[in-house]
Amino acid sequence: MLSAAFLIATSLQAQTPAPTSSTPPAPAAETAPAAPLSVEERAAIAAERAAIAAERAAEASARAAEAAERAAAATVPPPAPAAAAAPATDKKQGEWDVTVGLGLISLTGNASTLTVSGLANAQRTTDHWIYAIKSYGSYGRSRPPEVTGEEAVSQVVAFNAGLELRGDRRFTDVISGYLLGGAETDHVKSVESRTFGEGGLGVLWWDEKKEKGRESYLRTDAAFRYANETRFQYYPTRMNLPDVDLGGPRFGAVFRYGLAQNVTFKEDVEVLVSVIGDSRMLFNSQTQLSVGLTKQLSLGTSFLVKHDSAPPPGKVSTDTALALNFEVLL
Repeated sequence: MLSAAFLIATSLQAQTPAPTSSTPPAPAAETAPAAPLSVEERAAIAAERAAIAAERAAEASARAAEAAERAAAATVPPPAPAAAAAPATDKKQGEWDVTVGLGLISLTGNASTLTVSGLANAQRTTDHWIYAIKSYGSYGRSRPPEVTGEEAVSQVVAFNAGLELRGDRRFTDVISGYLLGGAETDHVKSVESRTFGEGGLGVLWWDEKKEKGRESYLRTDAAFRYANETRFQYYPTRMNLPDVDLGGPRFGAVFRYGLAQNVTFKEDVEVLVSVIGDSRMLFNSQTQLSVGLTKQLSLGTSFLVKHDSAPPPGKVSTDTALALNFEVLL
């Protein structure tokens, strides 16, 4: 019974036009007191009032939701602009980094000296491999001061070259296994050729790029090397010398550190202890200070030390070289 009354009241309310503000409500007629309402009429009136209250509550809830949405839109910051793309580097991963260096010494007059040296390094790094090529060479002639009535003959003071190929398989970002092979010659030191092969383990302790382009890098190697050395004496008289073999553990380290912006200190050192045949040790060290003049051109000075505990007959154990050269990054 209550449900039917509720439906009737709701239908009547929907059909009755709502009063406008311009039309004042008609004054209540003076009538006789109304008769008492029945239970059904009171229920219908209560249902009507409940429907009106629910409608007003729904409108208030909708207005509150709209206000909350506007407030949220006002407080949310505007979307940040897309981050600018990082500047492209000159060399991407998988491309070759090539460095070419050249040194020259020339003296003329009472004495004459001409020495030319060069080097070329190339390296390519991928996710799993590192390939490296190193080569160097130098040639020099010198003529002592002329003696009256005689013509001095120039003599060779430098004649050497070398080539080295290396491939690293990266097991992790730190550890890699590698194979290395190469050949070198030094006529002044009576080494006609020295071919060698090597296999070992490399550890990259750190490779950091610091502020203002400064860097810090350290890699060490532990391996076994075998080499065959053919000997021939070129100076002062040409003669054959017996060949020798050498092989044993080799330890190496490459260190770079940026002392300042565009100023880099480099150290490359290796030690080979031969356990084949007679006891012998080879030690090489190259210390270099490089100053960047432009993005591709740098000026460097280097000091090279080569020590052989058992050199060919008639040769001294240690050679040194101080050089000034230009390097170009291609």
